Amino acid sequence: MARYDELLIELRETPRTWLITGVAGFIGSNLLETLLLLDQRVVGLDNFATGHQRNLDEVKSIVDELQWKKFHFVEGDIRNLEDCRRAMTFKSLENNNSLIPVDYVLHQAALGSVPRSINDPITTNSTNIDGFLNMLVASRDAQVKSFTYAASSSTYGDHPGLPKVEDTIGKPLSPYAVTKYVNELYADVFSKTYSFNTIGLRYFNVFGKRQDPAGAYAAVIPKWTASMIAGSIISINGDGETSRDFCYVENAVQANLLAATADEIAKNNIYNVAFGERTTLNQLFVYLADCLSEHGYKYELSPVFGDFRSGDVRHSLADISKANRSLGYAPDFRINEGIKQTMPWYINQSLKAL
Repeated sequence: MARYDELLIELRETPRTWLITGVAGFIGSNLLETLLLLDQRVVGLDNFATGHQRNLDEVKSIVDELQWKKFHFVEGDIRNLEDCRRAMTFKSLENNNSLIPVDYVLHQAALGSVPRSINDPITTNSTNIDGFLNMLVASRDAQVKSFTYAASSSTYGDHPGLPKVEDTIGKPLSPYAVTKYVNELYADVFSKTYSFNTIGLRYFNVFGKRQDPAGAYAAVIPKWTASMIAGSIISINGDGETSRDFCYVENAVQANLLAATADEIAKNNIYNVAFGERTTLNQLFVYLADCLSEHGYKYELSPVFGDFRSGDVRHSLADISKANRSLGYAPDFRINEGIKQTMPWYINQSLKAL
């Protein structure tokens, strides 16, 4: 039996208490859904800067009433230390509002997007660095068992080597990449100075349901899918041969749960979270069009090619052997499978918008 399957059985038998920051966001809400379906107690912290109430509402519609009662939401900002401290206990409605300390922190709250960080480095810095440090301090003081945080493949910067191996990085290419690298440095210092357990997960282009297709900083898969459904022309930055290691969100959820509950030997480390395969933007365009066609949406327009985007790396591919070895991470979904799982959700969202 795979380690993740064993863990799911363990969690159902012995529920824990979790804190998810950025719980109303894309990855955060998927973590919430999985944990509640496993009958875990979950505290969620969010200020709705990039997350949405509709994501929480959707999770509520999926889980049962008893499971939803195991969710305690704290509206707050990670840039405020007191908000971080407030989120370190679960208020149990079933036990006269008794307070249960958090066991594991899954820190997903951040301002993502390379272009956003280039346009507004100050806000990106305050959220991703000041907010991160606040969460570290609050988690350390609450004596949580582990602090698992969303790191980023952007940390590899200008290093040209493929596949990307955790111990070899280059210089950052954007303010966003700088902030995510600083997160790793802070986590390492806390582990050594305070004997505090941290694990960083370097996400590679995570996608899936509840990833917002709207806005200037939307990720490529939801943005293109929404445009294709609407019959709009797709614009590709560069020649379309830029490649990424796209990671379906269920793979990222698996990595978070394995990392949080990993043994001491695996803690205080950085791990790549991806599938371990490279897909060009041209290939992605075909995958999305083909999948839409299977759902009755014919997209026959050709893409328009433009300039390369500032701060972007040309190619990205992860070596996931370290995560497999130390955490038991074994991603279940290739990009095609993830797209097929997600497409009904995107189509449904597009129909709601009409």
